[in-house]
Amino acid sequence: MTLTTRRLTLRPFTERDAEDLYAYAKDPRVGPVAGWPPHASVEESREIIRTVFSAPNVFAVVEREYGAVIGSAGFVGRHRQELPGPDEELGYALHPDFWGRGLMTEASRELIRWGFADLGLNTIWCNHYDGNERSHRVIEKCGFRYQFSQKEQVELLHECRLTHFYALSREDWENRRAVML
Repeated sequence: MTLTTRRLTLRPFTERDAEDLYAYAKDPRVGPVAGWPPHASVEESREIIRTVFSAPNVFAVVEREYGAVIGSAGFVGRHRQELPGPDEELGYALHPDFWGRGLMTEASRELIRWGFADLGLNTIWCNHYDGNERSHRVIEKCGFRYQFSQKEQVELLHECRLTHFYALSREDWENRRAVML
């Protein structure tokens, strides 16, 4: 499955993407705010591609002009009971060199469209840890509504963090799209 936007291609990761992944995953500004430690080597990034990023509905975010993988985005396989399903949780990470350009909002909006239109989801969840204002801004721009906050254990970093949860219903997405047309 490949999805395209004006500036991006979202496609499955391949092991050939390990160096591009490592280029941003080693940066301490990226992983820790999202709940994972910086990658220590290209081989670690390759292993993440084989395991975590080989899951269904997880995509390499490719900047179309240069063809480089600049991030990851997709549905992470976590489900909640608070709102009607089927549901999924959206997650993403982006190379800092590409921050501030609206690229993750663009990728997220396409994934949201795909989730509702093609996967038949009724609710899409997204969350961010307290203090991750970049992620919070993407969530806002995509139309998610705040639901609740709670402390959660961040397994990979061995710490507890306040997590803010947001949801977007199919109905809200459809109404928002109708207004934008």
